[in-house]
Amino acid sequence: MSESSQVTPAERRFLRPSLRSATMIQARTGERVKKSFTLRRAPTANPHESTEFLLAPGHSDPDRHREMGKMEALKEKCKGAVRGVYAYAISPTGVSIFKCSVAYILGSLATFVPFIAGLLGKNDGKHMVATITVYFHPARSVGSMIEAILLAFAAVLYAAFISFTSMAVSVFFGRQHLLVVGHVIVLVVFIGAGLGLVGWTKQRLGSPLVNVACSLTSLALITVLTKEGAVQAAMFSYNKVWQVLKMVIMGTAASSAVSLLIKPRSARNEFRDTFIKATDSMGEMLTSITRSFLSGSEVDLKNSAFLKASSQSRATYKTLVGNLGEAKYEHFILGTEAEYRIAARLVRCYEQLMQSIGGLRSAAETQFTLLSQAEGQNGAAGADMPLLSTRSSIFSETENSPILSPSLSHSDRRSSILASIDELPESSADVSEDESGRNNSGSWRLPQGMQNNLTPADMFSVFIAHLGPPMKSLAHTLREVLDELPFGPSPDYEMAINEHFRHSLIDANALFVNARKEALALLYMNKVPTKTGSVAVAADFEEVAASCGYFSSSLQDFAEDMVTFLDVLEELKENSKGHPRTRTWGWVRFWRKWKWFLKLTKKDDYEQSGLLEDRLEEGIYQEIHRPIYRKSTRGNPEKPIDEQPLSYRIWLRLAVFRRDDVRYAFKVGIGAVLYGMWSFFPATRKFYGHWRGEWGLLSYMLVCSMTIGASNTTGFHRFFGTCLGAIYAIIAWIAAADNPFILGIFGWLVSLQCFYIIVGKGKGPMGRFIMLTYNLSALYAYSLSVRDDEDDEDEGGISPEIWEIVLHRVVAVMIGCIWGIIVTRVIWPISARKKVKKGISLLWFKMGLIWKRGPLLTLLESEESITKVSASYMTPREQSELRRFLDNLDGLRNSAASEFELRGPFPDKIFKTILDATRSMLDSFHAMNVIVLKDLKASEGEKEILKYTKKEWMELSRRISHLFSVMASSMKLEYPLNDVLPNIEHKRDQLLAKVFEFRRSGLGKVVATDEDYELLYAYALVTGQLAHDLAIIGQEIEKLYGVLNEDDLKLQ
Repeated sequence: MSESSQVTPAERRFLRPSLRSATMIQARTGERVKKSFTLRRAPTANPHESTEFLLAPGHSDPDRHREMGKMEALKEKCKGAVRGVYAYAISPTGVSIFKCSVAYILGSLATFVPFIAGLLGKNDGKHMVATITVYFHPARSVGSMIEAILLAFAAVLYAAFISFTSMAVSVFFGRQHLLVVGHVIVLVVFIGAGLGLVGWTKQRLGSPLVNVACSLTSLALITVLTKEGAVQAAMFSYNKVWQVLKMVIMGTAASSAVSLLIKPRSARNEFRDTFIKATDSMGEMLTSITRSFLSGSEVDLKNSAFLKASSQSRATYKTLVGNLGEAKYEHFILGTEAEYRIAARLVRCYEQLMQSIGGLRSAAETQFTLLSQAEGQNGAAGADMPLLSTRSSIFSETENSPILSPSLSHSDRRSSILASIDELPESSADVSEDESGRNNSGSWRLPQGMQNNLTPADMFSVFIAHLGPPMKSLAHTLREVLDELPFGPSPDYEMAINEHFRHSLIDANALFVNARKEALALLYMNKVPTKTGSVAVAADFEEVAASCGYFSSSLQDFAEDMVTFLDVLEELKENSKGHPRTRTWGWVRFWRKWKWFLKLTKKDDYEQSGLLEDRLEEGIYQEIHRPIYRKSTRGNPEKPIDEQPLSYRIWLRLAVFRRDDVRYAFKVGIGAVLYGMWSFFPATRKFYGHWRGEWGLLSYMLVCSMTIGASNTTGFHRFFGTCLGAIYAIIAWIAAADNPFILGIFGWLVSLQCFYIIVGKGKGPMGRFIMLTYNLSALYAYSLSVRDDEDDEDEGGISPEIWEIVLHRVVAVMIGCIWGIIVTRVIWPISARKKVKKGISLLWFKMGLIWKRGPLLTLLESEESITKVSASYMTPREQSELRRFLDNLDGLRNSAASEFELRGPFPDKIFKTILDATRSMLDSFHAMNVIVLKDLKASEGEKEILKYTKKEWMELSRRISHLFSVMASSMKLEYPLNDVLPNIEHKRDQLLAKVFEFRRSGLGKVVATDEDYELLYAYALVTGQLAHDLAIIGQEIEKLYGVLNEDDLKLQ
């Protein structure tokens, strides 16, 4: 290549290394090799594609293209349908449905078999045994079954306590000839407060099994207190409570036997299987994000594979936490508590990796934003071309590259420099060893002519040309490790930890760190032009350097988190493979969990408590406090609390009753009292019993939810399920004609469909109510026909009137559902629409305050303070709380979609976009926190840079915090935004220009190293990403409320 002082076309022809061939660390062996590879995976074969290519040349399948007749086509279609049904039947879901149906048959034997029915005495409610097998079905793991049994017995014990106490109160006041007073106390205390506590527990804990246990408690309480008549007659009767207890024992015993004897499921194995899926999806996300950064294109982040992996990663995390909670019971029974605690730490490490992946994606997106801005500045000529088209055959040759003229558009320059990073399928990546050696024989060097007229966008190409191979190598090594971890295939799930994995990751990370330093040094050397005419140009150069350093640092952090993940996994392996294995049953010493003992021993159970909070069912309400409240604004702020006015002190003491969950409990209790009081009036008691008011009250308890939307949804599902179950009961009773065998077969067929809805489709309320109504009608009618209760003559007696029975049940359920919706809307209504808006505003206020606290300010103040207390601007607990709160808002958004208002449907799509942007901002918060936590002690160079640029980054931090407050206020007040909002981009440019100025100053050349700029660079990029997400939120708020104008300010 000729050298001259002028830029000639020949000088722009230079050789580039192919990123397809690079030095990498083999994860399985730890060897350092040089080979050709790609981050793309070969596409999996489609089973429905043609397989004729497998035949010998010149041969074909004659039956493939032959036209079939109608009968033959129908026959083939039927064969395909049978094969599909069989495949589903032997699948895990199909086996679970079959197990549930078997348990239901066993439960229904308490109605059909005289011997078993005789164990329960004279009672027409023996269908409750079959109902319990539906609620506590065996399609669950051993650990979940243990939890279900414990909850079932806890529910019965609570119901027994309330029942016996209410009977005692009624008997006492009856003997004092004050029976009316006793009835009032029973209504208010035991029905109102007792059922209110059940509702509060259901919402507070939020577990599906807890919901089922609360339903069982409600059923037992309502039956004893309003139907049996012992409380109304001031009698003390053990019979009904003992019958309920025996029915619970029978139902749970049937489900447990089926669950443990027919293909039992282990929660520990399900935990391992889910972890395998989780690491696979994380590996796919990692390689897609790395490919997108190398190519400078968002295509890889928008394709179906990445979107599927991203959604699967979030879903598997929730499943993982649920499996861990179920496996806890198995570990505690087996005495392997230590293994459970290590598994909990492993899940925490996976959560950290998920957050790191989110930060890595945020870092990659900063490059896309910069490149899109550069493309927009390049003019219309470049806009018509693909931004980063890297498919060019001329760069796959060993000849010199084409002329790279300064007049080329940004797209052409970018394509020319980055053509070597093109990622083709694995089959196209094979390169001969000689060719690879020729391509990489020399170090890649930038021609002198190019150095003098590099654009900021070209600098991405320079950086990737140097760091691309080691970046691909590290991502490839990480992907190999993730593919192998953490467990082997079923059924053994052996710990798949290769002894070379850890040092392979450390070596690959070290290789990447060294290459990163060299690439950043070259980037800084080529970055600083001799003269910078404007702040914007200087900011562009600094921003490019920041983006490159930020992404490479994030990838390095992910690799370090993976090493920690491996260490915890190795500890789990040593614990599970130890011989002899130490077993402990420390959970028996329950007093060690009490608060006073934890304070005494100074134990922090944050990991386990946090994971238990993660088990909250999505959509379950959590308290959303008022964003602004000051005690000093009430009463006299000059006086202590004891000297405040009595009214103010009472108001403070009653603060607990202003909580929404407590109000909800009162609301449930008030509704139950108003519905159940008709069973205590002599004039209405017979009418209440004839129309099965107890089932209406139970339906009310099941429908009455925290929010209006949730009540609407459950009310519809339960009423529809009741109608469908009634139809099935009528058909079965007419067809069976009192024959228990035919009725049992019908029940089994109905149970198959219902358990398909419950287990296969995940719609528990609808499936359970179909089965419940069927049992209440068909099985109840059979109990009447065999004289199981001598007092039942109101619905046909030994000749049951199935139409009348069904009518009573349907009407009772319909009235209960309507009453639940009315109570939810009238008494302290809690609208999910309002709560999601209030919650979003509260979350934004919190995020604004955290950012105002500031990562840079925290670091600088810790250095300037005398105590030298080092702490990040956001604690791990705060991160977890923010993400859980955001997940709760997403559940409220789903409930809000079911709320109907005259002003129109809930704008679900807009709020989904807002919550997604908020989640992206939390990823940015986490990414910044990781960088700060890497070294909480600032170096001398970092301190000088922070002091030199303090005014700029402080102003930038305040503007972002101000924008959070503006968005939160607009959302809370439901008021339009002002079209004149604080400008973040201008302040970012000023900050980056100030950094540019410091770098050229004497102090910057003497004190600061290249690494000292990384923190401020990352801060600038994170603020840019926050500005982008805040702009998206602002656009969505404008869609909701518009832009503030004169018409919105009418004063009359």
